[in-house]
Amino acid sequence: MSDLHHLKMINGICQKKVFNLFKMVLILAGALDAFSMAAAVTVNSEEIIQKNQWVHQHLLNTTSLPPFSFTYSGQASSVILPSWTRTETDTVLDANRTQHVITWMKNDVQVQCVAVEYTDYPEVEWTVYLKNLGVSNTPVIENIQGLDTSLSRGNGPEFVLNGIKGDFTAPDSYEPYQTTLVSNSVATFAPPESGKSSDGPKGWPYFNLQTPGGGVILAIGWPGQWASSFTRDQADTLRIQAGQELTHLYLKPGETIRTPLIAMLFWQGTNIVRAQNLWRHFYIAHVIPRVDGQPQGPLKQIQVGGDDAPYVQTFLDARIIPDICWRDAGAGGTTWYPSDSGPYAQGGHPLQPTLANNPWLNTGTWEIDARKFPNGFRPFSDWVHEHKMKFVLWFEPERVGSPTSWLGKNHPDWLLPPTSSTVGAILNLGNPQALNWLINHVDGLIKSQGIDWYREDMNGCGPLTAWREQDAPDRQGITENMYVQGHLKFWDELKRRNPGLSIDSCASGGRRNDLETMRRAVPLLRSDFQFPDSQTGVFEGNQGHTYGLSSWLPFQGSGISTYDPYSYRSFYMASFGMGTLTPENKEAQQKAYAECSKIAPELLFGDYYPLTPYSLSETSWIAWQFDRPETGEGCVQAFRRSKSDLPSMKFELQGLDPFRTYEVVDFDTNKKSMFLGKDLMQNGLTVTLGVRGSAIFSYKVVQLAAKN
Repeated sequence: MSDLHHLKMINGICQKKVFNLFKMVLILAGALDAFSMAAAVTVNSEEIIQKNQWVHQHLLNTTSLPPFSFTYSGQASSVILPSWTRTETDTVLDANRTQHVITWMKNDVQVQCVAVEYTDYPEVEWTVYLKNLGVSNTPVIENIQGLDTSLSRGNGPEFVLNGIKGDFTAPDSYEPYQTTLVSNSVATFAPPESGKSSDGPKGWPYFNLQTPGGGVILAIGWPGQWASSFTRDQADTLRIQAGQELTHLYLKPGETIRTPLIAMLFWQGTNIVRAQNLWRHFYIAHVIPRVDGQPQGPLKQIQVGGDDAPYVQTFLDARIIPDICWRDAGAGGTTWYPSDSGPYAQGGHPLQPTLANNPWLNTGTWEIDARKFPNGFRPFSDWVHEHKMKFVLWFEPERVGSPTSWLGKNHPDWLLPPTSSTVGAILNLGNPQALNWLINHVDGLIKSQGIDWYREDMNGCGPLTAWREQDAPDRQGITENMYVQGHLKFWDELKRRNPGLSIDSCASGGRRNDLETMRRAVPLLRSDFQFPDSQTGVFEGNQGHTYGLSSWLPFQGSGISTYDPYSYRSFYMASFGMGTLTPENKEAQQKAYAECSKIAPELLFGDYYPLTPYSLSETSWIAWQFDRPETGEGCVQAFRRSKSDLPSMKFELQGLDPFRTYEVVDFDTNKKSMFLGKDLMQNGLTVTLGVRGSAIFSYKVVQLAAKN
């Protein structure tokens, strides 16, 4: 059986029948509360108690095994750790967080689990550090799992795993899935050998595991190559493991390695949608980066070239006031850094044919090209700041695309050699000298050029092959581990030196959006699947992206340069932008920016409710709702695809107050209608559209109705 979040459209069946089946399955699955007169999504005391019990049993109990594992000199940690010296230090970090540091010592080897327990959410997270405090190499440490724990279902129903695909520049990126974990089965997940943490159909590092009576949301924080497995035995037990995919290494004196960050959020009941909204609440409260103490808010963006004040002024004159002016790699057909010389640009490279055709990939000299921008970006960024906007600049420092670049010529010793999949060499961020240079150099550009947003990309198939080709047989995984630590330190230091700096994560679209990354950055571009001229199914695909990704990342962004409502409404999200402003598209852009600005706060801060099954079929409808109970506001978006034969559908809204009256506004007609909350939830909101039609409705509470 499926649930509200993951039931897929059956091709060739009338959608109205599917929608009725969709609700029937909810009832049979025990998830009727998804359609009930639900109150605001809040944490209940039983969930906090469950989290407290788990923390005590698995982290703080001195006689229990911790929720991680490794093999040391051929012996399992479950065998050796009980005999090691154990100490614990607890520190209250703030009103909602307590840190537990549990340390095990044996001779000169230290294992330290740094855990943070939340009091306002049923959430706990931890990272494990292994350190050599001695003067000689350690024995081999291998199969290091940041998460290794087991759950029992007893006589209850089977475990069910819910999640979405990662990004792979496809219409079905972020497609929801649901897998029943039957006895004697194993479900495995990992990025596709790329080293990009949210890459590929099985590369999304977040899971929602249903257990009898509730479940647990699991998140992995590792901007590298992770792997996870869910192993069901013949009886009633499920073993869950997650960690860096490959570890078989010794530690040199003074070396420290770490596991991925592991987060667990406990929830109770049968309502998957409520569980995902609980995660969204936690994300806004404790994950998303903050600006002036507040969560990153919605953004309107425009793309700029060099000194583009006159161009930006055309938007201001059209009453489109962007929040950020975004200068990407090859904006206006030219790069901002030297990239048009060298053997790659001249004739390619036997391993790197892509570089010859795309000069902007010839990275490695991170200086402003004085021939193109003799005054740099400071005059433009100053003008942007005077007009209350911010400046975004694109970088790709990890990939060194040209051997004739500054890095290629001056520090080949800092580079991991090119492979067939890296599109250039890789700057080794695990090298302290290279890391220190990069921090200082980018920090200098941020300060001298008035950069407000540091946008970081990573193109090619990823750095994994470059990492692994550096490792000796008894040091497998060490290059990646040191590199990931360096990459996180790089971002942390940039933000420490520039307290107002924001970071945009990008790795050929949304392919590096794990939990550690999302603690530091937001994805202004959720996928490179956004170009209708060269990609099929872009609009339906992006509707599907919103449908799937909204359960996990409240903040997501993209842009579109097609100017009919069905097209541009398919891209509405917390961060939104459009193409070049012309007299022909001016009115469409004004409407699109205004519409998205009205609903963006709900898209970011609201509870998310899918209103139809997920589908990419052109014969279907797709719709969703975002609701903010604390403000009494929300919105509904609906799309009738080009081959649907249903002129109208009725959508039963969720999360409303049944005894309040809501004013509902149709964005296309500006018609205002009044409904009781219980009527919108029980009888539904009827939407009528032509083929390839779209609708947006906003709503807000206007009064309290009498209880009958």
